[in-house]
Amino acid sequence: MRILLAGAAGQVALSLVEAGRARGVDLVALGRPDLDLTRESDVVRVVADVKPDVVINAAAFTAVDLAESEPEAAHLLNATAAGWLAREAARVDAPILHVSTDYVFDGAKPAPYLEDDVVRPLGVYGASKLAGELAVAAANPRHVIARTAWVYSPFGKNFVRTMLHLASDREELAVVADQIGNPTYAPHIAEALLVIASQCTKPDVGTRWGVFHLVAPDEATWADLAEATFAESGARGGACARVRRITAAEYPTLARRPQNSRLDASKLQRIYGVRLPPWREGVTACVSRIIAEA
Repeated sequence: MRILLAGAAGQVALSLVEAGRARGVDLVALGRPDLDLTRESDVVRVVADVKPDVVINAAAFTAVDLAESEPEAAHLLNATAAGWLAREAARVDAPILHVSTDYVFDGAKPAPYLEDDVVRPLGVYGASKLAGELAVAAANPRHVIARTAWVYSPFGKNFVRTMLHLASDREELAVVADQIGNPTYAPHIAEALLVIASQCTKPDVGTRWGVFHLVAPDEATWADLAEATFAESGARGGACARVRRITAAEYPTLARRPQNSRLDASKLQRIYGVRLPPWREGVTACVSRIIAEA
């Protein structure tokens, strides 16, 4: 199985490269300048040259607040380019696995979201990712759209790394405690995507296409995640701080965030047999690696 991975520098992409190497997967990970997804000609050329069995799109414009002032750039990468990639994958008879987000929902539901719940993004980022889902589905009937949320890892820019950095010179940090979601470790996402990719190449998988939620099975607030991060770090002699719980209203951002980002991932387990580990296991692995590599 040969996988073309679009995106080489993001958390999920880097995790996929590591997981693929460990599994001996023929994974071709390309980003700028080798593959500029905002150039249709690049997408056409690369897919034709690589001739993948499966395409995974882990590239995205993920700067949620910046997207509010750069909507064209967000839509170009998150929607238009995603559609190009799905179309070219279809031309070489390859399914596409497309990573999406909880931001397609408005967060008003009082329970975890199911895949077929009404989508209603609050801002440009969510709208661009929703447009990308629709473009991928329209361009390639053999698609798995994997919505994930609250992604963190030992590399890149993410909440866990930010908390540890801030705690290096602060004794107390104010952290939002009234938004809830599923903190999800990028290496766990990567392992799941490789399992899904391996099943996508088997015959008679027509009932397995569509939208899936790919998150850790349990929930937390940002404050919960911060406290768990500091507990793990402190136990290893790393940075830690007290957490002062605040409301989202006390920490205004340019783009609105869903108050409820919980996603129900039971469909993924039912159809693909994939269930991610609890988020606290991810935090343990993530923090221990950050400290070991410091």
